[in-house]
Amino acid sequence: MARGMFQATEDAAQGAQFATLRTLLPHLWPKGHADLKRRVLLALLLMVLAKVVLVCVPFLYKLAVDALDRPGTAWSLVLLAIVGYGLGRVGAQTFGELRDLVFARVGQHAMRTIALGTFRHLHALSLRFHLERQTGGLSRAIERGTEGIAFLLRFSLFNILPTILELAMVVGIFLWLYDVAFAAVTFVAVGGYIAYTLTITEWRTRYLREMNRTDTTANTRAVDSLLNFETVKYFGNEEHEARRYDEALARYELAAVKSQMTLSLLNIGQGLIIALGASCAMLLAAYGVRQGRMTLGDFVLVNTFLIQLYQPLNILGMVYREVKQSLINMEKMFELRGMAREIEDAADAKPLVAAGGAIEFDNVSFAYDPARPILSQVSFRVPAGGSVAIVGPSGAGKSTISRLLYRFYDVGAGAIRIDGQDIRQVTQASLRAAIGIVPQDTVLFNDSIGYNIRYGRPEASDAEVTQAARLAQIDGLIGRLPEGYDAMVGERGLKLSGGEKQRVAIARSILKRPAILLFDEATSALDSETEKEIQAALSAVSRERTTLTIAHRLSTVVNVDEILVLVDGRIAERGRHGELLARDGVYARMWARQQEVLAAEQRLKGLAEAAEIVPADKPTLAAAS
Repeated sequence: MARGMFQATEDAAQGAQFATLRTLLPHLWPKGHADLKRRVLLALLLMVLAKVVLVCVPFLYKLAVDALDRPGTAWSLVLLAIVGYGLGRVGAQTFGELRDLVFARVGQHAMRTIALGTFRHLHALSLRFHLERQTGGLSRAIERGTEGIAFLLRFSLFNILPTILELAMVVGIFLWLYDVAFAAVTFVAVGGYIAYTLTITEWRTRYLREMNRTDTTANTRAVDSLLNFETVKYFGNEEHEARRYDEALARYELAAVKSQMTLSLLNIGQGLIIALGASCAMLLAAYGVRQGRMTLGDFVLVNTFLIQLYQPLNILGMVYREVKQSLINMEKMFELRGMAREIEDAADAKPLVAAGGAIEFDNVSFAYDPARPILSQVSFRVPAGGSVAIVGPSGAGKSTISRLLYRFYDVGAGAIRIDGQDIRQVTQASLRAAIGIVPQDTVLFNDSIGYNIRYGRPEASDAEVTQAARLAQIDGLIGRLPEGYDAMVGERGLKLSGGEKQRVAIARSILKRPAILLFDEATSALDSETEKEIQAALSAVSRERTTLTIAHRLSTVVNVDEILVLVDGRIAERGRHGELLARDGVYARMWARQQEVLAAEQRLKGLAEAAEIVPADKPTLAAAS
């Protein structure tokens, strides 16, 4: 039974490799690129010319040997044969180099096209995929896959095919010049070599896959650990991380050693087959010379043909191994490319026409997992230019509403409309272009402040970037920095404080010029003073725009048009701040608890000031500069 399961696994892997090859082959004859197709044809012609010249070279060698073996032969004939031999060698190499040069653009274009397609496809996959992915393993799979494509395109076309062509030509020459024994010995030796190589290489494949799997695990752990450097330090878990990394490396080491053992077995067997084949052919030639049927030049000719043939066969063994390795490396990348998109534009989807940006949730229900409903029959409306806040305890489904509005997921039931248009019937690009978000956790690119602000609208002018920074109240910080807008923010924006990162997020949302603004707990992680500053910036930005605020701190939403209180995925209360307090329900209790916490913070602050304890400010980019 175990053997049957293993065979099924191997058959599935073989099928995956053939599928990978089928996906790759169209890139050798790219549609709409006549220039690249011409290059492929020219490269094939150069390949044939190189092999024809190479097959002619041993005849010149034979001519020189026979001339030297016969007394009285003119020296000019010997000289001509030797010069021709040298020119033939150079000519074959030149045709080979020209072939590679001509084909280089085809190979590079294929790599670029496949890598770009994979990159775009990854961005098109759902939020669910990106929440579950492992960054280190994903980047390693793409890196290995791209390298595999480069190898496969070049070597499969210009090593395997030329070797087969040369084998056919040599066997034909032996049949024509000598007898069937020479052709039979050559054919059997080459056939045995290829069969042995394929059999052992297929056996080795399992170890190569194990090497890839353990390498991916090790890389994932290393990247994950380095991305969470601060957390590792907080808990003093450097040795724990080192042990986990070493465990993965140890598994890779074991797989690599097994792979090397099988490689040595493969190389020894290949060498034995080549030696036996060459020895048998040379014995036949020597016997022919002794009988007077063949000249000394014929003996040299046979030997030269075999050497020329076995040389690429040695490479062919390596090429086949590497081709298998490349296919294995490419499997994961093409598996990623084959993943279905969870969220697709409808076939007749049209761009969203955002006139005023009115939002409507109509009996919306949703669950990430059918066994655990998140939202149940949620209905509300945010009029064009109006403001609505959604509050509630953790796990109530507040942030899910923002993800559904962005259409990272589709609703399970009901509908979401913007200006009367169901968001499932409009293009995702136009939908997301109409919404600007300031999230709770602002993650910045490891680039300049200017780049991160301009990310809201990459084609914006410098004047527009400066205006957005001023409205977001971050122009003061930028003005104090020696590099100004060119100051680097560090990986994930770690050189900036929480408040500074939020201002950058506000600035790029301003620059985007959306019809709808979404504040997803944008101030919940900030201290009270910074929160007031950010809140002032948010209020200025949201004037005359439809605004949906998801909030934890109730003090930030007291002035909105309507507050929705979400409890267990349902709207428990709705109304303005004063109305909800007067109702003395869920909202009133939440407000009372938060006021108690705020009062306690104020008392502690007063005690600290009385004791002349001045807390150290969190380092910011401005301070560091």
